[in-house]
Formats: sequence, structure tokens, C-alpha cells
Amino acid sequence: MKVARFHAPGDIRIEDAPEPEAGPGELKIRVRNCSTCGTDNKIFKFGHHHIRPPRVMGHEIAGEVVGTGARVQVIAAIPCGTCQECVRGRQTVCPNQESMGYHYDGGFAEYMIIPAKVLAVDGVNAIPSGVGFAEASVAEPLACVLNGQSLARVGAGDDVVVMGAGPIGCLHVRLARARGASRVFLVDVNAERLAMAAELVRPDAVIDADPAEQVLKLTGGRGADVVITAAASGAAQEQAVRMAARQGRISFFGGLPKDDPVIALDSNLVHYRELTIVGANGSSPAHNAEALRLVADGAVVVSDLITHRLPLPQVLDGIDLVSRGAAIKVTIEP
Repeated sequence: MKVARFHAPGDIRIEDAPEPEAGPGELKIRVRNCSTCGTDNKIFKFGHHHIRPPRVMGHEIAGEVVGTGARVQVIAAIPCGTCQECVRGRQTVCPNQESMGYHYDGGFAEYMIIPAKVLAVDGVNAIPSGVGFAEASVAEPLACVLNGQSLARVGAGDDVVVMGAGPIGCLHVRLARARGASRVFLVDVNAERLAMAAELVRPDAVIDADPAEQVLKLTGGRGADVVITAAASGAAQEQAVRMAARQGRISFFGGLPKDDPVIALDSNLVHYRELTIVGANGSSPAHNAEALRLVADGAVVVSDLITHRLPLPQVLDGIDLVSRGAAIKVTIEP
């Protein structure tokens, strides 16, 4: 079979590999779709401390169980299920968490093995009828978005700002609408990507410069109830604090580069406005199941966000499209 293997930063190869066989407690699937994300681009450029090459990449996975034909979506982040955090229901911050495409071979392959650890935490979800494999693969990033918005308590009547118009930002706009947000504003410094995203998700306003000032104008000086930084930008995080309304909630959804993680924070704004700043780190198996339900029910439409469908040999083209902001969602069809 064909696979896309990471060997070193800048070195992903399409290679021949023997078709894997499932061991005790494992599941073998025929991969139908594995979508790409910004993290794949980071791994391609810089590697990742959890990846010991060579490693088959890909973690937004949907396919068919070999032998039964069951259509399934697979989680990316694998909690251990037994540590204190997992026992307390905090699986997203499990200190023993492993990931598909990092610790285990991922979905940029024709066939793959789902480890027993995934099945042990209910990490394989049946794809509802009417949901295609490509749409099901987008349930994984939607699950992360769901976790972030739950922590930031996005709800009815909120003015929400989403900073970053990539695929995650688009999902945030769609989910905020589904959760009852009154208005959603979309911010990006890449005017071309902002226009492409806005055409699809139709925010109430688009902002490509001076975001804090523009949000204050749009809200009559009040600020936003929720600000989500769906970009790896310290400047966006600093601006988010300035544009938040009193008792506003700020989600630091996008992580910062490891060599530049420190921002300037006006602590008095947090203090006097009673702001809440929350992080967001991946998703749990339950978030994945809920994300699939949202897609199946039509509450969050994802099919039109998939702008490119590419065969496995073109996975590098897909990663390049993502890195340049020339696509919203790219899915690979092995």
C-alpha cells in the first residue's frame, strides 16, 4: 500500500509499505478520508517532539472497518482513561495523552491500525447515515472547536470575535452560530483568505486591520462577549484582551511558537473588567461523538468548507495549500 511518511523536517515521502494486520484488541480500517490541518504543516517544517520518525502522518481520520464495512470516525488525541485527570472527567488535559499520527501511524495511508487504547476510551465513532467520509473526518477539528467554545461558554446573545480565518476559524464561526451567538465577527490579516472564508461562513463583519478598535466600534464601545484567538499569534492574544467586554471570556485557542510563548498582558484590564481567559487543548472522545452529531443534524455544516480533495500522492500539495492560506479545508483520499 501507499503511505505518506515523515522522516525529518522538510522530508515527507510517499512510500510503499506492507499492508498492516490488526493484533489483539486492535481494529484495521480502510482509510477513506484523512483531512489536513495547520499542525501537519508545522510538523512538515519543524518536526514534533512526540514524533519519532519514520512515522505515517495524518490524524483527522474516517474510513471503513475491514471485514465489516462499518463506517467510522477516529479520535486523534488518546487519553489514558485511568489517571487522576481522566477519572475526574478532564481527558483533554491527560498528562499521558498520545495521538494518532504522532505516537502511532496515522491516516495518510490506504490502511491503518487503530490501537486498542483508542477502543478502550470509546474513540471509534460510527458515522451517521447521510454523513460522508470527508465530512466525518472534519469532526475531529470540530471536536476541538467544541471543547474551546464550551470552556469559553459561548451562548445565546453573545457577540463573538473569531481571530483567524483558516479552517478552525470557519468552524468557530459556524459553531458560535449554532450555540446561539447574536453576532460573529471574523478577523484575519490575510485579506485573500479572509474573503474566501467570509464568502462561505458569512460573518456579520470582517476585519483585516486594527481589530480591537474595529470591534469596539461595531459594539458601540462595549466590546465582545467572547474573543477566540484561532491563530498562533501573540499579537492576537494581546488584542483579544483589549477588545473584550466586561465579564468577557477570551479563548487562547491557538498555541504560540515554543520559542516565543510570552505576551504582554494588561492585568488591570483582567482585574477591573472581570475577564476570564481560558486555554483550549484538543478534544475528548465525547467531544468527537458530539461533533459528529452536530454535523449529522445539520447544526454545523462542514461540507462546503472542504475546498480541495486530493489523492494520497498529492499530500504535500495539500499541506502547501494550507500553509499558504489558499484553501479552507483540504482532505486526502487514499
